[in-house]
Amino acid sequence: MAVLVTGGAGYIGSHTVAALLERGEEIVVVDNLQQGHKEAVLGGKLYIGDLRDSELLDTVFQENEIEAVIHFAASSLVGESMGNPAKYYHNNVYGTLCLLEKMSQYKVGTIVFSSTAATYGEPVHLPLDEHDRTLPTNTYGETKLAMERMMHWFDIAHGIKYVSLRYFNAAGAHDSGAIGEDHAPETHLIPLVLQTALGKRPHIAIYGEDYPTEDGTCVRDYIHVSDLADAHLLAVDRLRKGGDSAVYNLGNGQGFSVKQVIDIARQVTGCEIAASAEPRRAGDPAVLIASSRRAHEELGWNPTRSSLENIISSAWAWHTAKPDGYSKR
Repeated sequence: MAVLVTGGAGYIGSHTVAALLERGEEIVVVDNLQQGHKEAVLGGKLYIGDLRDSELLDTVFQENEIEAVIHFAASSLVGESMGNPAKYYHNNVYGTLCLLEKMSQYKVGTIVFSSTAATYGEPVHLPLDEHDRTLPTNTYGETKLAMERMMHWFDIAHGIKYVSLRYFNAAGAHDSGAIGEDHAPETHLIPLVLQTALGKRPHIAIYGEDYPTEDGTCVRDYIHVSDLADAHLLAVDRLRKGGDSAVYNLGNGQGFSVKQVIDIARQVTGCEIAASAEPRRAGDPAVLIASSRRAHEELGWNPTRSSLENIISSAWAWHTAKPDGYSKR
């Protein structure tokens, strides 16, 4: 029996594939390689293609005995989603519909979903709780929420049980140094800061210094990517044991501002990292910090790598070893 990982050549997906391999799981990966990298898939069977390709999905489900799905495949750039909402509804929402229809057709009843804290929008209180209102402030978060709701109704209609994992900033790199973070374009703060330290950028942009936070910059909750991968495996295990559908936040319960991240990166790298103030980006909440109490209690999730110093140190080791990232697509 195999675990299908959609988007398994991407950043979080590839680290989850690595974690599955470490415990001897049979793995099938589907990725269109628009953002993923073949080099990042350390094992398993790789199908290159899109979830909206019905014939491809038929091939995947017919050639493999799929027991569970871990679903990462989605567009995830907040700024782009605000300028091109059609792309996000078509790729994220319609792509997930295609996947769920095939799961129903082939009687695969378990899915773990890579969601986001962006489903909450501006928080009413902090840290965010799974029962808080969901009112996204950007198209990306809105499509992820729509995907969650779709899974809920497929559970009601077809008995497909799901776990949705809401997290915000994945960061860091695998302990082996074999895989790390490489997006094109890169929009995540920590790799951008480290690219600046490597001299690949003249400065790091700070988008907004007038937020209602201690230093005026956005505050986010950072989790090491391998800790996130572990949570996906624990969610699969929960569903394998007959657990009901559920939503969990994944965070470390504390946030760091953009300026704090830059300061710690300066300490870790020993480099001067120039920064410049830029206008706010549309759709960016001031603070997002998640409570993971429920994930600790029900999944047994215990992140062990997620101090900001450790996250940045592991990312720095990968970026210095691969300053140009993976090979060209």
